[in-house]
Amino acid sequence: MQQFINITLSGLVEGMIYAAFALALVLIWRSTRIVNFAQGSMAAATAFIALALIDAGQSYWVALVVALISGFVLGAIVERVIIRPVEGGPELNAVIVTLGLFVAIQALIAIIFGSSFQSFPTPFGVRGFEIGDTTIAVTPTSLYIVGSVLVVMALLVALFRFTRIGLAMRAAAFGQEVARLLGVRVGRMLTLGWALAAVVGSLSGLLIAGGEFVYPAYMDSLIVFGFVAAVLGGLDSPVGAIVGGLLLGLALSYVSGYVNSALVNVAALVILMVVLLVKPGGLFASSVARRA
Repeated sequence: MQQFINITLSGLVEGMIYAAFALALVLIWRSTRIVNFAQGSMAAATAFIALALIDAGQSYWVALVVALISGFVLGAIVERVIIRPVEGGPELNAVIVTLGLFVAIQALIAIIFGSSFQSFPTPFGVRGFEIGDTTIAVTPTSLYIVGSVLVVMALLVALFRFTRIGLAMRAAAFGQEVARLLGVRVGRMLTLGWALAAVVGSLSGLLIAGGEFVYPAYMDSLIVFGFVAAVLGGLDSPVGAIVGGLLLGLALSYVSGYVNSALVNVAALVILMVVLLVKPGGLFASSVARRA
């Protein structure tokens, strides 16, 4: 029973990390209708900036703020300089560009910060809480991860449902010409969408790095799992990203704990295929009936 509880709790915490990255994908999809496969390497770049500050003597929280600001700036620059020139062409062009950017940023990280494994600190303890004589797989860092992701989800839901900026971002993503006629500054909204998504991605990179070893490609697995979580919940739903991340985290934790840890990647692929076959829009997709 204790093993089941620990595996479940570990899966929930891992799922929240997947959910954080899925939120970044959902944000950029809702605001620009582009899937950014470079999100992981962009997050890794900001994590290494934070690590450099920590190694220089700054606190974790100062490094966190600087990393999030760096993510915002990086996202805006990428949209303006690299994505903007191909936005008017076929949709596949932007996807191919993000794949190339993914490789380029990883190489740049290796050049600037090195390719060796480096220890990333965590702001809280990594020892599980004790209940009687039992130690459960929940740590202060785990609570920090869960709280951070829930706050981000609440902010994104509020942004898209209750603010004019969120409405303008969605309008710019779905119909640029119509949005321009309505007075929406489409270019600024697209840039803002990329910048905010990069902030959320940076947070996910810092969350998964805490207490672990980082290297230029340490976000690769999170890219895959985060994408599966986003598709599972629905690319248009921040709440779906959370649910998808939690479900995926639990499923992979059970596979690793009760079957074989080597089958985790295969399990993620199977889950993705099942979702695409059964409900391609995701669990929280909304179907709209059209009348002739």
